Amino acid sequence: MKKIKILVIEDNRVLRDGITAMLNEQADMRVVATIGSGNNILLKASLVKPHVILIDMGLRNFKEISVIESIKEKIPEAKVIGMGFVPTQSDIVEFVEAGASGFILKVATVKEFIGTIRSVAQGIKVLPPSLAGSLFTHVIEHAVKKGKITNIVRMTKREREIIVLIADGLSNKEIAQKLNIATHTVKSHVHNIMEKLALHSRLQIAKYTRDENN
Repeated sequence: MKKIKILVIEDNRVLRDGITAMLNEQADMRVVATIGSGNNILLKASLVKPHVILIDMGLRNFKEISVIESIKEKIPEAKVIGMGFVPTQSDIVEFVEAGASGFILKVATVKEFIGTIRSVAQGIKVLPPSLAGSLFTHVIEHAVKKGKITNIVRMTKREREIIVLIADGLSNKEIAQKLNIATHTVKSHVHNIMEKLALHSRLQIAKYTRDENN
Protein backbone atom coordinates (compact mmCIF):
# COMPACT_ATOMS: atom_id res chain seq x y z
CA MET A 1 0.00 0.00 0.00
CA LYS A 2 1.34 3.41 -0.99
CA LYS A 3 1.43 5.57 2.10
CA ILE A 4 0.59 9.26 2.34
CA LYS A 5 3.83 11.01 3.34
CA ILE A 6 3.08 13.76 5.86
CA LEU A 7 5.12 16.65 7.22
CA VAL A 8 3.87 18.05 10.55
CA ILE A 9 4.65 21.71 11.35
CA GLU A 10 3.59 22.40 14.95
CA ASP A 11 5.56 24.31 17.60
CA ASN A 12 3.81 22.65 20.55
CA ARG A 13 5.87 19.52 21.19
CA VAL A 14 3.11 17.62 22.97
CA LEU A 15 0.68 18.21 20.10
CA ARG A 16 3.37 17.50 17.52
CA ASP A 17 4.30 14.18 19.09
CA GLY A 18 0.65 13.25 19.64
CA ILE A 19 -0.32 14.00 16.03
CA THR A 20 2.69 12.07 14.77
CA ALA A 21 1.86 9.00 16.85
CA MET A 22 -1.78 9.09 15.78
CA LEU A 23 -0.96 9.37 12.08
CA ASN A 24 1.70 6.67 12.17
CA GLU A 25 -0.91 4.26 13.53
CA GLN A 26 -2.80 4.56 10.23
CA ALA A 27 -1.94 1.87 7.69
CA ASP A 28 -1.95 4.36 4.81
CA MET A 29 0.00 7.21 6.46
CA ARG A 30 3.57 7.95 7.48
CA VAL A 31 4.95 11.09 9.10
CA VAL A 32 8.25 11.66 7.29
CA ALA A 33 9.32 14.68 9.35
CA THR A 34 8.18 17.11 12.03
CA ILE A 35 9.12 20.75 12.47
CA GLY A 36 8.78 23.05 15.46
CA SER A 37 9.36 26.79 15.57
CA GLY A 38 12.69 28.19 14.41
CA ASN A 39 13.32 25.52 11.78
CA ASN A 40 13.90 25.98 8.07
CA ILE A 41 10.49 24.88 6.84
CA LEU A 42 11.09 25.14 3.10
CA LEU A 43 14.41 23.30 3.23
CA LYS A 44 12.99 20.45 5.29
CA ALA A 45 9.89 20.18 3.12
CA SER A 46 12.01 20.09 -0.05
CA LEU A 47 14.15 17.29 1.37
CA VAL A 48 11.39 14.95 2.57
CA LYS A 49 8.99 15.63 -0.36
CA PRO A 50 5.70 15.11 1.55
CA HIS A 51 2.35 14.53 -0.12
CA VAL A 52 0.58 16.47 2.64
CA ILE A 53 1.85 19.23 4.93
CA LEU A 54 0.02 19.92 8.20
CA ILE A 55 0.76 23.44 9.46
CA ASP A 56 -0.34 25.01 12.73
CA MET A 57 -1.95 28.37 11.94
CA GLY A 58 -0.75 29.80 15.26
CA LEU A 59 2.99 29.35 14.83
CA ARG A 60 5.15 31.70 16.85
CA ASN A 61 7.50 33.95 14.87
CA PHE A 62 5.98 32.90 11.54
CA LYS A 63 3.54 34.46 9.09
CA GLU A 64 1.60 31.34 8.19
CA ILE A 65 0.08 32.71 4.97
CA SER A 66 3.55 33.61 3.66
CA VAL A 67 4.79 30.13 4.59
CA ILE A 68 1.93 28.50 2.68
CA GLU A 69 2.55 30.68 -0.38
CA SER A 70 6.25 29.81 -0.33
CA ILE A 71 5.53 26.09 0.03
CA LYS A 72 3.11 26.12 -2.92
CA GLU A 73 5.65 28.03 -5.01
CA LYS A 74 8.60 25.76 -4.22
CA ILE A 75 6.74 22.44 -3.80
CA PRO A 76 3.51 22.81 -5.84
CA GLU A 77 2.73 19.09 -5.67
CA ALA A 78 2.44 19.18 -1.87
CA LYS A 79 -1.05 19.64 -0.41
CA VAL A 80 -1.24 22.01 2.57
CA ILE A 81 -3.70 21.63 5.46
CA GLY A 82 -3.96 24.26 8.19
CA MET A 83 -4.65 23.38 11.80
CA GLY A 84 -6.10 25.72 14.40
CA PHE A 85 -9.10 27.17 16.13
CA VAL A 86 -11.87 28.99 14.23
CA PRO A 87 -10.28 31.84 12.23
CA THR A 88 -11.95 35.02 11.00
CA GLN A 89 -13.66 35.25 7.61
CA SER A 90 -10.80 37.26 6.10
CA ASP A 91 -8.30 34.72 7.44
CA ILE A 92 -10.17 31.93 5.63
CA VAL A 93 -10.13 33.77 2.30
CA GLU A 94 -6.41 34.57 2.61
CA PHE A 95 -5.81 30.96 3.58
CA VAL A 96 -7.45 29.44 0.49
CA GLU A 97 -5.97 32.08 -1.80
CA ALA A 98 -2.49 31.22 -0.52
CA GLY A 99 -2.98 27.72 -1.94
CA ALA A 100 -4.06 25.62 1.02
CA SER A 101 -6.27 22.62 0.33
CA GLY A 102 -7.91 22.10 3.70
CA PHE A 103 -8.32 23.14 7.31
CA ILE A 104 -8.64 21.01 10.42
CA LEU A 105 -10.13 22.50 13.56
CA LYS A 106 -8.24 21.55 16.72
CA VAL A 107 -11.55 20.45 18.21
CA ALA A 108 -12.05 17.94 15.37
CA THR A 109 -12.53 14.25 16.12
CA VAL A 110 -9.84 11.75 15.17
CA LYS A 111 -12.13 10.49 12.41
CA GLU A 112 -12.53 14.01 10.99
CA PHE A 113 -8.80 14.65 11.27
CA ILE A 114 -7.83 11.47 9.43
CA GLY A 115 -10.63 11.87 6.89
CA THR A 116 -9.52 15.38 5.98
CA ILE A 117 -5.95 14.22 5.31
CA ARG A 118 -7.11 11.34 3.12
CA SER A 119 -9.48 13.57 1.13
CA VAL A 120 -6.87 16.29 0.58
CA ALA A 121 -4.30 13.69 -0.47
CA GLN A 122 -6.77 12.63 -3.18
CA GLY A 123 -7.02 16.20 -4.45
CA ILE A 124 -10.23 17.21 -2.70
CA LYS A 125 -10.53 20.67 -1.11
CA VAL A 126 -11.81 20.34 2.46
CA LEU A 127 -13.14 22.92 4.92
CA PRO A 128 -15.14 22.06 8.04
CA PRO A 129 -18.84 22.99 7.68
CA SER A 130 -18.49 25.88 10.13
CA LEU A 131 -15.65 27.40 8.11
CA ALA A 132 -17.42 26.81 4.80
CA GLY A 133 -20.38 28.77 6.13
CA SER A 134 -18.11 31.60 7.22
CA LEU A 135 -16.41 31.76 3.84
CA PHE A 136 -19.80 31.50 2.13
CA THR A 137 -21.07 34.54 4.04
CA HIS A 138 -17.93 36.54 3.23
CA VAL A 139 -18.13 35.69 -0.46
CA ILE A 140 -21.83 36.44 -0.71
CA GLU A 141 -21.48 39.83 0.94
CA HIS A 142 -18.86 40.98 -1.55
CA ALA A 143 -20.42 39.35 -4.60
CA VAL A 144 -23.85 40.85 -3.94
CA LYS A 145 -22.34 44.30 -3.43
CA LYS A 146 -20.58 44.00 -6.79
CA GLY A 147 -23.62 42.52 -8.52
CA LYS A 148 -21.36 39.92 -10.11
CA ILE A 149 -22.36 36.62 -8.60
CA THR A 150 -24.79 35.55 -11.33
CA ASN A 151 -22.04 36.05 -13.88
CA ILE A 152 -19.92 33.43 -12.14
CA VAL A 153 -22.39 30.81 -10.95
CA ARG A 154 -25.68 29.91 -12.57
CA MET A 155 -28.45 30.64 -10.07
CA THR A 156 -32.23 30.50 -10.35
CA LYS A 157 -34.28 33.64 -9.72
CA ARG A 158 -35.37 32.30 -6.33
CA GLU A 159 -31.78 31.39 -5.39
CA ARG A 160 -30.66 34.92 -6.25
CA GLU A 161 -33.42 36.32 -4.01
CA ILE A 162 -32.35 34.08 -1.15
CA ILE A 163 -28.67 34.97 -1.63
CA VAL A 164 -29.48 38.65 -1.13
CA LEU A 165 -31.49 37.89 2.01
CA ILE A 166 -28.72 35.69 3.39
CA ALA A 167 -26.28 38.54 2.83
CA ASP A 168 -28.67 40.76 4.79
CA GLY A 169 -28.37 38.37 7.72
CA LEU A 170 -31.87 36.84 7.63
CA SER A 171 -32.45 33.38 9.06
CA ASN A 172 -34.18 30.61 7.09
CA LYS A 173 -37.42 31.27 8.99
CA GLU A 174 -37.25 35.01 8.28
CA ILE A 175 -36.53 34.36 4.61
CA ALA A 176 -39.51 32.00 4.43
CA GLN A 177 -41.78 34.63 5.92
CA LYS A 178 -40.49 37.36 3.63
CA LEU A 179 -40.88 35.25 0.47
CA ASN A 180 -44.08 33.56 1.67
CA ILE A 181 -42.70 30.05 1.24
CA ALA A 182 -42.14 27.13 3.61
CA THR A 183 -39.02 27.03 5.78
CA HIS A 184 -38.08 23.60 4.44
CA THR A 185 -38.21 25.06 0.92
CA VAL A 186 -35.75 27.75 1.96
CA LYS A 187 -33.47 25.07 3.45
CA SER A 188 -33.57 23.22 0.14
CA HIS A 189 -32.63 26.37 -1.79
CA VAL A 190 -29.82 27.17 0.66
CA HIS A 191 -28.49 23.63 0.24
CA ASN A 192 -28.48 24.05 -3.55
CA ILE A 193 -26.73 27.41 -3.26
CA MET A 194 -24.08 25.94 -0.98
CA GLU A 195 -23.58 23.06 -3.38
CA LYS A 196 -23.04 25.43 -6.29
CA LEU A 197 -20.69 27.73 -4.43
CA ALA A 198 -18.87 25.44 -2.03
CA LEU A 199 -18.32 22.41 -4.23
CA HIS A 200 -17.73 23.93 -7.63
CA SER A 201 -16.32 27.42 -7.51
CA ARG A 202 -16.00 28.68 -3.96
CA LEU A 203 -12.27 29.31 -4.19
CA GLN A 204 -12.50 30.99 -7.58
CA ILE A 205 -15.32 33.25 -6.40
CA ALA A 206 -13.45 34.12 -3.21
CA LYS A 207 -10.40 35.17 -5.20
CA TYR A 208 -12.49 37.04 -7.76
CA THR A 209 -14.48 38.99 -5.21
CA ARG A 210 -11.39 39.92 -3.23
CA ASP A 211 -9.63 41.09 -6.39
CA GLU A 212 -12.68 43.17 -7.31
CA ASN A 213 -12.71 44.73 -3.86
CA ASN A 214 -9.07 45.81 -3.96
